[in-house]
Amino acid sequence: MKFMKLGSKPDSFQSDEDCIRYVASDLATDVVVNVGDVKFYLHKFPLLSKSARLQKLIAAKINEPDDEISIPDIPGGPPAFEICAKFCYGMTVTLNAYNVVAARCAAEYLEMYESIETGNLVYKIEVFLNSSVLRSWKDSIIVLQTTRMFHPWSQDVKIDVRCLESIALKVAMDPARVDWSYTYNRRKVTNNGVPRDWWVEDLAELSIDLYKRVISSIRRKGGVSVSPEVIGEALEVYAAKRIQTDHHDDEQRSLLETLISLLPSEKQSVSCGFLIKLLKSSVSMDCGEEVRRELSRRIGEKLEEANVDDLLIRASEEGCETVYDIDIVEKLIDEFITQTEKRDELVCSDMNQGDVFVSDSSRGAVAKLIDGYLAEISRVEPNLSPLKFIAVAEKVSCFPRSSHDGVYRAIDMFLKQHPEMAKSEKKSICRLMDCRKLSPEACAHAVQNERLPLRVVVQILFFEQARATNAKPSLPPSGSHGSSRTTTEEECDSVTATEETTTTTATTREKTNGSEKNKAKGVVMSRIFSKLWTGKDRDRVGDVSSSDTSESPGSATTVDDKSTPSTRRRRSLS
Repeated sequence: MKFMKLGSKPDSFQSDEDCIRYVASDLATDVVVNVGDVKFYLHKFPLLSKSARLQKLIAAKINEPDDEISIPDIPGGPPAFEICAKFCYGMTVTLNAYNVVAARCAAEYLEMYESIETGNLVYKIEVFLNSSVLRSWKDSIIVLQTTRMFHPWSQDVKIDVRCLESIALKVAMDPARVDWSYTYNRRKVTNNGVPRDWWVEDLAELSIDLYKRVISSIRRKGGVSVSPEVIGEALEVYAAKRIQTDHHDDEQRSLLETLISLLPSEKQSVSCGFLIKLLKSSVSMDCGEEVRRELSRRIGEKLEEANVDDLLIRASEEGCETVYDIDIVEKLIDEFITQTEKRDELVCSDMNQGDVFVSDSSRGAVAKLIDGYLAEISRVEPNLSPLKFIAVAEKVSCFPRSSHDGVYRAIDMFLKQHPEMAKSEKKSICRLMDCRKLSPEACAHAVQNERLPLRVVVQILFFEQARATNAKPSLPPSGSHGSSRTTTEEECDSVTATEETTTTTATTREKTNGSEKNKAKGVVMSRIFSKLWTGKDRDRVGDVSSSDTSESPGSATTVDDKSTPSTRRRRSLS
């Protein structure tokens, strides 16, 4: 820390109790200066030679018997006045970053200018500020922090403005030229050089009003040398230090709203995770709708970068039926759709096919994200309704997916957590899944899943058999969510109508060619199909063609030949 010593005489100020200060001298004091609740017993001559204000105040008392004057409004109070008084006496005074603002404002108040005496206190302090303090990185920050206590005086003498300019110019400097001390606690590999965000930790100590001013100055002075990404990093560090999620007072709310207003407009300037953290805080602190709308818009631009945990946003306590705010996730998806549609329109106008691929890739990533979110929210949210589950899922139903395994996992988790669901609701939820897009592993799990309606299991078996035997049914493209459901149901009806023939054929193959049961996957799937149906009452066969409400069998889905006596008996009867 920089410092400057003024004067050469020893300090002879002494105290008598807490509220009296006097100068130890052979000469009797002839003036009493009241500063707040402290009385200073001093001599007129040293004071009058340096302070124009004290000259006026003492002159006004010349015809009065009372030798006391009062200056209750001097900035910095008794400590600042004492610095000025010691300077008047020529006593040693040490100025540093912590007391220089108080001394400068007090000297301004006392009018200790060059017009009164050459080399007066105002001049001395200005030299110290310009030649030392404002050239120091950390001293500039300390001085800026102290200016808050001395408004409007510090503003009138432009100390805060000069500190802001000094800080902004240093931040804008090439990191390779930075040779002063700074704090850097972030865990990053810097290759033994100065990182581009070397300054963010130190500025995080500022109050939000000063921080807003310094970031604005950095943007003006920094130009291209301070990227929006670094500004975004600085805001994230500040938020981590200053936002207290367990405090929902007006001060915290104002801090949050100010930070949001400082976010750079560039899309890549801040991470999606940070934006969602701000959104979560805005929900818990009950910030204005405009704040949430802006954050939702920003998140929608890059929703593909989020993860499932990011989307688990706790609902506000007032009037919410669910623990987590699912409506806000729907809004984020809507914003994403709006943003991608805008990008697609620009792509169409520019005919840039590379951007089309990026858009499809983003949609695919968001589809995967929402599939995972639905699985997790089904697990942790007891009040999630089937209608809300379907509403969220349908928003991404037309997004490109390499498989529907994620959709299946979400449906399975919902059915597991809501065993009391009506059969019609199960049917509606299962329609979200395209059975033709399940992986073999998902199919193997699904055909043994007792939570799925039997009709869905039949669909899966049909398509798996067709895939295993390289049969390719004449089906329309599965890109349309609605058409895939209709086609699948029609073919399920066809499969159900021919079930007796399929079962008989599979049984005949088992009896005549048992030694070759593992040679072709199509034969194995036929046996699974046969066993699934013969493991239930034959009376239920007719019901499958008209209803999706039957429960899936459990152990009857295995492909092993370890049939129970009752099973073998049912087969022989078939």
